[in-house]
Amino acid sequence: MASQLICSETQSRVSSVLNRDVKQFGKKFMFDCNEETCWNSDQGDRQWVLLEFPQSVKVSEVKLQFQGGFSAKACRLEGKRCGFLKEVIAILTLDFPIQEAPTVDKVKILFENSTDLFGRIVVYSLDILGEKTS
Repeated sequence: MASQLICSETQSRVSSVLNRDVKQFGKKFMFDCNEETCWNSDQGDRQWVLLEFPQSVKVSEVKLQFQGGFSAKACRLEGKRCGFLKEVIAILTLDFPIQEAPTVDKVKILFENSTDLFGRIVVYSLDILGEKTS
């Protein structure tokens, strides 16, 4: 059964923050369960979110809540194993269900083709479901 993989030990990074105002638009607001706060990227193509889990995981579902005019037309999910393999493993394009995902330690969500003219992305919530592996 799938469970939430993002926890207090999960490290996160983002491509940018609007006007570098992390107090108002920082990455932490994607995970605070507050419907009134959000991560807001600065302008530019190919915004992203990187998550590093405290242990290896298999991702089965990604849940994102965007602000309407500041969403991605296409997203790509990539994973990376920290052990022996140093290469990035493309898992899927988010238009399809995640089936037989490889075991990864890091996940990068790439937001391609924003609906905003300037490439900004606004995410109110982000959740990753799956299973922890040993």
